[in-house]
Amino acid sequence: MSSAVPSPPVAVSGASYAVAAVTMAHYKAADSKREQFRRYLEKSGVLDTLTKVLVALYEEPEKPNSALDFLKHHLGAATPENPEIELLRLELAEMKEKYEAIIEENKKLKAKLAQYEPPQEEKRAE
Repeated sequence: MSSAVPSPPVAVSGASYAVAAVTMAHYKAADSKREQFRRYLEKSGVLDTLTKVLVALYEEPEKPNSALDFLKHHLGAATPENPEIELLRLELAEMKEKYEAIIEENKKLKAKLAQYEPPQEEKRAE
């Protein structure tokens, strides 16, 4: 049975120590940025949404052929509206209002025209 023998401390020269310190500072900065980004994702609800979609995929009895399409579909339904889509919806609502106004105007004009035209029975008699 072999026992692990601790290795002796390694002597570090001044230059090596400086490189190690800079490397450690770089890792700490990267970890800090990573942590900030993680908090940002958590705060904005991204982590929660991704978790829910991944759980839905996991619980899917029949796995879809394309997991990526599944994610895209479910994320598209869960994400806030794209500004372009919202503008198109507003434009559609405006066009529907204009359409209804034109239909109403058309009815009024037809009624007005009917006042000046003889009834259909009189036209046939002539």
